[in-house]
Amino acid sequence: MGLNPQMIGNTMPHGFAGSYARQPDMIVNTRPLGGADSVAFGAPLKYDGNGNVVQMGASAAAAEFAGVAARELKSALTYLEQGEGNYAPGDAVAVFMRGAVNVKCQKGTPKLGGDVYVRVTASEAAPTAAVGGFEAEADATAANTVKLTNCQWGGAADVNGVAELRILTMINA
Repeated sequence: MGLNPQMIGNTMPHGFAGSYARQPDMIVNTRPLGGADSVAFGAPLKYDGNGNVVQMGASAAAAEFAGVAARELKSALTYLEQGEGNYAPGDAVAVFMRGAVNVKCQKGTPKLGGDVYVRVTASEAAPTAAVGGFEAEADATAANTVKLTNCQWGGAADVNGVAELRILTMINA
């Protein structure tokens, strides 16, 4: 019986949004999810007025960034949708506050050391870019995105649009 060598591929995808990319320099804390909306793994988070985390969105400021919704405590609910899990209001959310985490980049081309933006206003020029998503380039209208000063990209995105986001320092505890 001979060996049957196989080549699976020549590039390695980053994995799923919300999964850690590197250890051990990471800080993950647990916070309750506030608001009335679910939050997907890999989404940018901020605190609401009650100290709960909610997804960054309309009118959010870069200084409000608290971290990324990680997949540390919860997994996807179905086997075939591993990259599409989320937290429901009231759930305990694993908040990735420092380190390297995989996120979906919805606009632009991430590059090593590149700037990281969060969309805070919808734009007709970028109809597929959702409010509250990570991007690798500023919008043509500056007020539509905020630059996260404590973050940078860890390299290019894979074929699924997932890239390594490095949170260099914590802005909010």
